[in-house]
Amino acid sequence: MRILQAPASVYVTSQCSKSRDAKFLNGCILHSAMLDSLLSRRIVQRRVCLTRRCLNSVSCKAASLDDDASSMLTREAESDVLKALSQIIDPDFGTDIVSCGFVKDLDVDDVSGEVSFRLELTTPACPIKDEFEQKANEVVAALPWVKNVNVTMSAQPAKQIFAAELPAGLQKISNIIAVSSCKGGVGKSTVAVNLAYTLAGMGARVGIFDADVYGPSLPTMVSPENRLLEMNPEKKTIIPTEYMGVKMVSFGFAGQGRAIMRGPMVSGVINQLLTTTEWGELDYLVIDMPPGTGDIQLTLCQVVPLTAAVIVTTPQKLAFIDVAKGVRMFSKLRVCVPCVAVVENMCHFDADGKRFYPFGRGSGSQVVEQFGIPHLFDLPIRPTLSASGDSGMPEVVADPQGDVAEIFQNLGVCVVQQCAKIRQQVSTAVMYDKSIKAIKVKVPDSNEEFLLHPATVRRNDRSAQSVDEWTGEQKLQYGDIPEDIEPEEIRPMGNYAVSIQWPDGFSQIAPYDQLQSMERLVDVVRYTWSLHWEARSLWTRIVNALIKHFDITYSYLCWVYFYASAKH
Repeated sequence: MRILQAPASVYVTSQCSKSRDAKFLNGCILHSAMLDSLLSRRIVQRRVCLTRRCLNSVSCKAASLDDDASSMLTREAESDVLKALSQIIDPDFGTDIVSCGFVKDLDVDDVSGEVSFRLELTTPACPIKDEFEQKANEVVAALPWVKNVNVTMSAQPAKQIFAAELPAGLQKISNIIAVSSCKGGVGKSTVAVNLAYTLAGMGARVGIFDADVYGPSLPTMVSPENRLLEMNPEKKTIIPTEYMGVKMVSFGFAGQGRAIMRGPMVSGVINQLLTTTEWGELDYLVIDMPPGTGDIQLTLCQVVPLTAAVIVTTPQKLAFIDVAKGVRMFSKLRVCVPCVAVVENMCHFDADGKRFYPFGRGSGSQVVEQFGIPHLFDLPIRPTLSASGDSGMPEVVADPQGDVAEIFQNLGVCVVQQCAKIRQQVSTAVMYDKSIKAIKVKVPDSNEEFLLHPATVRRNDRSAQSVDEWTGEQKLQYGDIPEDIEPEEIRPMGNYAVSIQWPDGFSQIAPYDQLQSMERLVDVVRYTWSLHWEARSLWTRIVNALIKHFDITYSYLCWVYFYASAKH
C-alpha cells in the first residue's frame, strides 16, 4: 500500500505561512500595543493640557475675581470718603462740598490706608478755606481703615461765566466789583483801594481800575515804582502797572494828568483803557467809579459784566439822595447789577470814652432798608485813614491789625461770599430739562421757580428779526416755530439775561424780566401728563391704522402696548 506524502514544499510553505502569520500577529499585537501606548500618551498629554488650561482658566478667573474684588473695594472706599466729605456744608451755597463739585483728584489706597484729594474752591480768597481743610481732614481720618490723609487746597481758574462775549482782556477775570456812590467826596477811592488790598491779602489775584478820567485818585493813593503805563507794540495792548501784587490802571498813569475832553471822548478812553489792558488771570477787578450817572457809568455798565456793586455813602441826607440815584441806576439798567453792601464812611469818632456822630446818623441804614441791600459797614473817622490815602500806602497794608483793617476784612469776606452766590445763581438761573422738555427758570434773588415751554420762549423773541422795529409788526408767526423745538445751548449774559441757541441757527437774548412775563407751564406733573396724553393719542391713531389695514385684534395690540410700557 502506498502511502501518499505531502510534498516538502507544501510543508515548508505551511511552516512559512505559520511563521508569517505569527509574525503578522505579533506585529499586529505590537502595533496595537504601540497604538495603545501612543493613544495613552496622547490622552495623558491631552488631560495634562486640559488640566493646564483649567488651571490657567481658574488662575485667570481668580485673577479677574481678585481685580474685580479690588476694584469693588476701591469703589467702596471712595464712596466712604465721599460720604464722609458730604457732611461738610458750604454756608454760602447751603449744600455739601461734594454736591458743589469741590472734591477733585480723589485717590484711595484701601490696603495702605492712604487717601489724597484736592478741594477746588470757587475763589482763593474763600474766608473759610482753612476750616474746610481742617474738617476734611477730620471726617476722612475718622474712617476706621484710613491711616493717612493728604488734602490739597486750590481754586477754580479765573474765568468769566460768559467769557465768549467779552473782549480778550476781560475774559480771564472772574468777578468785577464796582465801588460807587454817585456823590463826590464820600470816600469811594479810599474804599476801593483798601478793599482791593484786603482781597489780595486774603489770597486773591486782584486789579484796580480807576474810571475817573477827570480826577483820577489812584496815582495819589498808591506808590508804584513805574508810574507810567506801557504799551505792548506787537499786541497793541496796555501793560498795567503793579504795586504790592495788585495790578492797576488809571488815566493818571497815562502821562496826561487830568483830562479836559467831552463826554463821548471820555467814554472811548475808558473803554480802551479797560478792555485793551493785559489784566491776565484775576479773581477780582475793583472799579473805582466816578461820581454821577452819566456817560462813563453807562459805558461801564454796558461794556463790563459787573458781578456786584458796593455802595459808599456818608451820614448826611444829601449824600443819601445821590446814592439812591446810583442804586436805581444799577437796578434799572438791563444789566441789573446787585448791590451787595453799603459802606457808611465818616460815620463817627470816639473821644473821652464816648462816641460822637458829627454828621448825623441813619443814611446808610436808610439805603439798606429802602433798597434791601443785605450788609452795612460803618467806617469811623480816623486821621490815619486819611493820611494813608495821601502817603501812597493803603491803611490795610500800613496797619493790618487795626480797627479799620478789621472792618475792611469783614467787607472783603462779604464781597467774596456774595460774589460766589451770585455766580452760582447766574450759572443755574435758566436751564433746559430734557426729561420733561421744559426750560426751568429761577431768577437770581428770587425764590420763585417756574417752567416754560421752549416754543413759547422762541415765539416771544423781541429782536429785530422777529419784530419790525419801526411799525412793531410781528414778523415771526406762530406757525413758524414747531412745537417740539428744543434749545441747543443756554448761556448766561451777565446778571440780567441768557443767550439761547436754537437749532435753526438763531441766537436769542432773553432777559429775566421777559421770561418772568411769559405764559408758564403749571407744574411738572401736569406738563409730563400732557406729554403722556399726546403719546397715548398717537398710539390710538397707530392702533386704528393697524386694525384698518391689517387683521390684528385690538386686544393683542393692547397687550403689546402694556407689555412695552411695563418694560420701560
